[in-house]
Amino acid sequence: MKQTDDRAEAIFISGIDTDAGKTYATAFYARRLMEQGLSVITQKFIQTGCTGSSEDIEAHRRLLGTQQLPEDAEGLTAPIIFTYPASAQLAARIDGKEINLELVSRATDRLLKRYDRVLIEGAGGLFVPITDTYFAIDYVAERKLSLVLTTNGRLGSINHTILSLEAIKARGITLKAVIYNQFFDSDATIAADTASFIARYLKAHFPEAEYITMPTIVNYV
Repeated sequence: MKQTDDRAEAIFISGIDTDAGKTYATAFYARRLMEQGLSVITQKFIQTGCTGSSEDIEAHRRLLGTQQLPEDAEGLTAPIIFTYPASAQLAARIDGKEINLELVSRATDRLLKRYDRVLIEGAGGLFVPITDTYFAIDYVAERKLSLVLTTNGRLGSINHTILSLEAIKARGITLKAVIYNQFFDSDATIAADTASFIARYLKAHFPEAEYITMPTIVNYV
């Protein structure tokens, strides 16, 4: 629970695409903050492909070595769940439901009264559609959330990363960090060049943001 920082903050964890490693990055970043003495809880923005509970929240708890939290049972950490594993707007349409982002906002606000940091794992990349005209990045900008971007060393990642960073800058979003996920480093030459290029770009254009390397195998507990 809240211990050290009266200025509680919600941070959105996104990725350069759907399979960038956001779930692991969320737990990894949560552990870093906890080691700084902050109380931290994770939340899922919109969960798809599940029934009843969020598999991503369950993964966070497992990676951090905790049991289910009271906030999980209260529904605060995964306020929107759809059954079909697809983008939010498609999953909602298949389930015959509307996406009410106020459910997420109210849940986040309640969590901020209990914890120093709330890490909100996104669904897909920054431009995952909520409606035809509204995207995840719009929610981040409207709520004035800080953001952590997860990237990796797969071929094409430089393009996806720079496009994401340019969109973040265009909307005036505060970038806390870029987490480079080493799990996808199948080609050592490409991976080394990608990591180095992104680090240089970040230093030139987002000098206040951290560049963090996330190891392939991490013992969180």
